[in-house]
Amino acid sequence: MKKRPHSIAMPGPHGRAAWRTGLRLQLSTAIPKRIILGIIIMRFITSAAMAQAQQPAPETVVQANLDAYNQRDIDAFMASFSEDITLYNWSDTLPATAGLAAVRARYKNLFDASPKLHSTILKRIVFDNKVIDREYITGRMGADTPVELILIYEVRGDKIFKVTVIRK
Repeated sequence: MKKRPHSIAMPGPHGRAAWRTGLRLQLSTAIPKRIILGIIIMRFITSAAMAQAQQPAPETVVQANLDAYNQRDIDAFMASFSEDITLYNWSDTLPATAGLAAVRARYKNLFDASPKLHSTILKRIVFDNKVIDREYITGRMGADTPVELILIYEVRGDKIFKVTVIRK
């Protein structure tokens, strides 16, 4: 069988049986390596972009955490934290609380002692993976006096891994 550039060579006596059954079809010209490399790179970039697009925005993660806080739902509240969660007070170099078990214990006590607990966002700034909230909290530990805080949440993937609190 005579091959022409860019034609498909079909094995067999006349090539028709191979064509119908889908057996080995071979291109008569080789695909340049740079095209194959380009295809591999594009698939990698597309896969990475799709994985990133599937993760919720940091603001969405923090809002779900705040909603659970206002409902005093400890399980939903804890679901938005990473295994290595750390809570810091501004200007402290050591964490005030570290790890899921310690954070759960701290907030379980707060939720149990605060039946009217509610946080209102006065201002929110989102910067990259950080969400900065100015919060006005009422009913904390049964107190009538509101508390105003700045909280800086840092999000990795779909979990909060660090919270820094600034108090007045």
